[in-house]
Amino acid sequence: MHKEELIYLHQMLVEIKNYFETIDPDLKFAQYYALKIDPSQVHRSKIEHKHAIFVLGSELANAMREVEFSASGRISARMKELADKVLKEIEYSQ
Repeated sequence: MHKEELIYLHQMLVEIKNYFETIDPDLKFAQYYALKIDPSQVHRSKIEHKHAIFVLGSELANAMREVEFSASGRISARMKELADKVLKEIEYSQ
C-alpha cells in the first residue's frame, strides 16, 4: 500500500473508533492514544501509520466484543422479511 492509502485507511479506522466512543464512553483505546499519532500527521512515516492501523484495528476488534450489536440482528431479520415479501410479489405477478 502507498502511504496515502494507509493514511486514508487510518482515517477510516479513527472514524470507527470515534463512533464506538460515542456509543460507549467507557471504551478506552489506550494503546492507540499512547502512540500519539493521528491521520492528519502526514509528515509521520508510512511505517508509523501502518503500526497505528494495526494497533487501532486490534483495539477496535476488542471494542466490538464489548459493544452489543442487537440492532444488527434486527436489521438482518427485517431485510429477510422484505426479501420474502418481494419474492412473493414476484411469484404473484407471474
